Amino acid sequence: MITIPYLTAITTYFSYGLLFVVGHFRDFFRKIFDWWHASNLQGYAPICLGHEDFYIRRLYHRIQDCFERPISSPPDAWIDVVERYSNDNNKTFKRTDKINRCFNLGSYNYLGFAASDEYCTPRVIDSLNRFSASTCSTRVDGGTTELHKELEEYVAKFVGKPAAIVFGMGYATNSTILPVLIGKGGLIISDSLNHNSIVNGARGSGATIRVFQHNIPSHLEKILREQIAEGQPRTHRPWKKILVVVEGIYSMEGELCTLPGIVAICKKYKAYIYLDESHSIGAVGKSGKGVCELLGVDTADVDIMMGSFAKSFGSCGGYIAGSKELVQYLKYTCPAHLYATSMSPPNAQQNYILNKGAQKLARIRENSNFFRSELQKMGLEVLGDNDSPIMPIMLYNPAKIPAFSRECLKQNLAVVMVGFPATPLLLGRARICISASHTKEDLLKALQVGDLLGIKYFPPESNKQQQEEDGKDTIKLE
Repeated sequence: MITIPYLTAITTYFSYGLLFVVGHFRDFFRKIFDWWHASNLQGYAPICLGHEDFYIRRLYHRIQDCFERPISSPPDAWIDVVERYSNDNNKTFKRTDKINRCFNLGSYNYLGFAASDEYCTPRVIDSLNRFSASTCSTRVDGGTTELHKELEEYVAKFVGKPAAIVFGMGYATNSTILPVLIGKGGLIISDSLNHNSIVNGARGSGATIRVFQHNIPSHLEKILREQIAEGQPRTHRPWKKILVVVEGIYSMEGELCTLPGIVAICKKYKAYIYLDESHSIGAVGKSGKGVCELLGVDTADVDIMMGSFAKSFGSCGGYIAGSKELVQYLKYTCPAHLYATSMSPPNAQQNYILNKGAQKLARIRENSNFFRSELQKMGLEVLGDNDSPIMPIMLYNPAKIPAFSRECLKQNLAVVMVGFPATPLLLGRARICISASHTKEDLLKALQVGDLLGIKYFPPESNKQQQEEDGKDTIKLE
């Protein structure tokens, strides 16, 4: 749970309040001026209407230059960011021929395989020549190649499950699998900070949804006990199925799942566990096998294991690993398998790197823990746990989001900014993603940006030590 400093909360509320007042003031005069002009809607209702449209027009457009910056290079440790300019207050942008060579702190390329690699790249090029860029078909028609079958066996063996099935998109894996696994009469208990793909999949399932406090097993147990006792709404019949959904590493917090405690509770109450390892598979654990390996949890205790190939693998797509009966059932029923175009063969080939990253795993662990430690020493508020390659830096105030992003770009740093609606209104942040391809020298240079803006919510570690020493001296004098 994030505790916002009192003064920071007041100034953040004031900033958003001011933006909303000015925005509505401008909207009022816009309606007056538009009244004199003929409407071009021709009887249709406005397609964009409401608070979402207001937020985009009056808040997001002010800082739109901080998002969707195009790049013209692979997402390696250094990337080429294309310069843009706007003539209409950030509503639209035009690209220039100029590029900025920036240190990449925003991509999910955790192990560095997304750039040119001596092992992956030749094999991917060969698969492109053999199979072409797309199968142009679904898996059940003509879209299954030998690469897809081998990859499924490869994934199942790596994560320690009897079988696996792969899909062409990670987001669609969650959003289409959950409605197949559970429906009306079932209960989904979801972590409060689960990814939007899980949220949409749960909503589309028709099951009853309950949310437990982020990473707090005791609250999960409380909800399980209450819901098992009450049963289904109105009828109070027993639930047909209970599914607890968590993530290995939470993408906006950088925190590891408290998996051992959650597994123990689910075993106690006979609930199934659905584990999303999109950000953890390949990136954590002694051999990259994710949070189960890192936290010492037997994969046999996790019923459904989901993962994404778009992060550590440098590819795209997702997978589900579980029992042979589960995987066979999904092949018959999952829309992403039945109706979507299968994963491109070059992407499938790219994913054969699970046992090729031992040195990279050691490097990303070292880089992550070093950078997190240095940021905290400087006095920045950094979320997440050790070993996690994701480290959000809290900014809070809306004015600091564009200020931080633009200053980083001037200093040739490419960072990702996150604000509402991806996070709660008060919890704007910069999300740093560390890669095994980063060098210590580059990371040290990147740390200098922390001194340029007022984003330090804690005293630097040297000041803390000095204060503690002064306090000890005072005690001795007394």
